[in-house]
This record gives sequence, C-alpha cells and structure tokens, in this order.
Amino acid sequence: MKILHTARPPDVEAPVRTRRMFVRDLALDCLIGVHRYERDGRQRVRINLSLDVLETGPVERDRLAEVVNYDTLVVRIRALAGDGHVNLVETFAERVAAICLEDRRVRRAVVRVEKLDVFDDAESVGVEIERENAAL
Repeated sequence: MKILHTARPPDVEAPVRTRRMFVRDLALDCLIGVHRYERDGRQRVRINLSLDVLETGPVERDRLAEVVNYDTLVVRIRALAGDGHVNLVETFAERVAAICLEDRRVRRAVVRVEKLDVFDDAESVGVEIERENAAL
C-alpha cells in the first residue's frame, strides 16, 4: 500500500506571517497646539511608525508592489503636516494611523508623535497610539 504525504493536513491553515516596517524619527514642522502662540508658528514634531505588515507572498520578484511603500507613507505624512492647524497631537497621530491603515496589508500601526520644543527641561512631549486594521 502506498501512503501519500502532504506538507500539512488540509484542515490546518497556513500560519500568518508578518514583517515589521518602520519609519524612525521623521522630523517635520507642523501647526499644532491649543495655545494662541501655537497657532501662529510651526513647531517641530518627531514621528515614529512601527507597522505590522501581512506578508501576502514571497518578495522574490523584488518588486515594490509586493511591499508597503514607506516612501508613499512619508510623502502623505509630510502633506498632512503641511495641511493646516491641528489642536492635538492625539488628532494628528490618529490621522497618521489612518493613512497607514489604508493599505489592507497593514495589520497594526503604532504611531508616536512628539512635540520637540515645548519644555526646556524635557526632550519631548507627545502621544503613542496603537491601531489595528478594521478591514481584516
């Protein structure tokens, strides 16, 4: 009798594989803050992203279309920073997370937004949020 072997039983799902993509210390000038003096001038902000990206297949073909393009994300975040005044770093962080999660391959986004020049005795103040893709 001949026994056939398969790589895995048909009722077992393939493991979900992800890769972590990041953007570190993106420094931009932004109109951000609730105080009057913050409405009149741009402030330096630092943005950090950590994205869990679903691997939809091998990247053996070495094509940009097979991965989440960090260049596209950075361009859109720069545009967001130049798009007018935002009161809260929390609001800005939510908008950045929404940009990241538009790509359905992004399962989770951790976004940190820091204002760099608020206090002389602190390097930064800000917020970090974690959001998951509702489309999954």
